[in-house]
Amino acid sequence: MRVRIYKPARNAMQSGIARTKEWVLVYPAADAREIDPLMGWTSSDDTQSQVRLRFETRKQAEDYAREMGLDFEVTEPHARAANIRPRGYGENFATDRRAPWTH
Repeated sequence: MRVRIYKPARNAMQSGIARTKEWVLVYPAADAREIDPLMGWTSSDDTQSQVRLRFETRKQAEDYAREMGLDFEVTEPHARAANIRPRGYGENFATDRRAPWTH
């Protein structure tokens, strides 16, 4: 079984970076999902695919995979440029503004 170790990306719906600093170990799906004929929900008998283990560092995740005898694949995160604006939102309320701020 080949597990995947990665650092999750930022949620597209929010500007925060919560839950993006940890490394995640995910087991692959062993069985295909099936559609329930009565309700139409997707289901699977594979409970291992629901497991997501979180680690503080990449080394901890790799050590855990080695200890459990799992093959692993590490996906490196893409570096994101900092979005720092000079003065930013606080400038709207600054006392040394050059022009009055109105809506």
